Amino acid sequence: MDDHTTIPNAEIPDDMDFIKKVTVVAISVFMIAVAWVIWQFLVDELTAGPSAEALQRERDYDALIQYESVDGLSGEGVDVCMVDSGIDTGHPDLDNLVLAGWSDFIGSSSEPYDDNGHGTMMAGILVASEGYTGIARDVDLYVAKALSGTGQGDDETVAEAIDWCVTSGVDIISLSLGGNASGFSIILGDAVEDAVDAAYDAGIVVVAAAGNDGGSDDDGDVASPGIVSTVICVGGVDINGNIWSGSSVGDNGARLWPPKLARNSPNEKPEVVAPGHKVPVIMIGEDCEGSEYCWGTSSGTSAATVYVTGAIALLFEEYPDLQDGGTDMLDNLKQWIADSSKKKSGQENHDDYYGYGLLQIEALLDEAA
Repeated sequence: MDDHTTIPNAEIPDDMDFIKKVTVVAISVFMIAVAWVIWQFLVDELTAGPSAEALQRERDYDALIQYESVDGLSGEGVDVCMVDSGIDTGHPDLDNLVLAGWSDFIGSSSEPYDDNGHGTMMAGILVASEGYTGIARDVDLYVAKALSGTGQGDDETVAEAIDWCVTSGVDIISLSLGGNASGFSIILGDAVEDAVDAAYDAGIVVVAAAGNDGGSDDDGDVASPGIVSTVICVGGVDINGNIWSGSSVGDNGARLWPPKLARNSPNEKPEVVAPGHKVPVIMIGEDCEGSEYCWGTSSGTSAATVYVTGAIALLFEEYPDLQDGGTDMLDNLKQWIADSSKKKSGQENHDDYYGYGLLQIEALLDEAA
């Protein structure tokens, strides 16, 4: 008989069962790991977040308007009403958003929605809190849907939405919209222009876009209701602080026909410029190439309008007494913006494209102190 040890036959089946069990467990763990990796890949594809380039662009624009110099302010305690195409609160960047108010003047829905995407883009500039960082992310946001899925809206509907904002008692109304002025509103009146005048009388700041017909297609003046003297009209600049080519020019002289009065400081149009070219925005639907939600960039004075809206919200948070300052405060605000904005090289007075200058948030807060 040999001296070496052998494995008893009776023990072989037990050890084989053990090996099989270990193999099954190992394979299961491997499959779970593979499934987890695939799931993470899919999640990353669906909710990838903004690109590094877009995030850098956001930081560059923040620096351009002195937002990065303002510490500890987020718009808390300030009520802002946006009149636009609605809002899709399902976007990941709006996860922390609880609307303070919603009203649908197109479809009478009790639940927020956006069948165009523009309103969600604009809301993100103000209150995004995940991928991008909204300029005044802690404001109490009211949204009035007055533009349809095509991005269009009639004067009466927009005016009704503005009236709702006024009735809601907000501090700021943000209008990233505009239409051609009739040229006869000084005689016949205009529903939207009357509505923003009523907001002024109620002590509410109204900020509106200058328009996007700059260049050879420019009709010669900013859009309505940005033309109204009580409104803060906003043009757009690029990442270097140069006027964006699509930003509308202001016509600040008088004319006999169509009748128009001359505009005087600090109410010449536009009053101020802010980021308006390839601005980082959140997106929904068709803009997302197969995903429901995404991040990207967009150009227009609509975006510039929201930057100014956010800056004023930060101002009101810093100096809350201004929220009840009435029309005197509104008039002072116009002057503060004119005095604190950064003029372009060689500029001394108002410029029909560049306004009184580029928005400077820290300087605005200092001016109002």
